[in-house]
Amino acid sequence: MAKSDELVKYITERVVHYIDTPKDERKGRTKAKEPWTMKWFGMIPFAVTLWVGKREKAMNSQGKMQKRSSSGKG
Repeated sequence: MAKSDELVKYITERVVHYIDTPKDERKGRTKAKEPWTMKWFGMIPFAVTLWVGKREKAMNSQGKMQKRSSSGKG
C-alpha cells in the first residue's frame, strides 16, 4: 500500500507544479526537434556533410589561388 500512496503523492505534486507554472514558461521548456536524418541514420549524415563541406572549401581555396596566379601573369 505504501508504494501506491507514494505514487499518488508524486503524481499529484507533478500535476500541481505543472498547473502553477505559467504557460509561457512551459512552452519555453520544450526540446528542439532533431532532424529526421539524425533520427533515422545517426551521425552518418552529419559526418558526410562535414566531409563534403571540407572538400568544397578546399576546392574553392585552390581555385581562387589559381585564378590569382593566372591573372597576374597576363
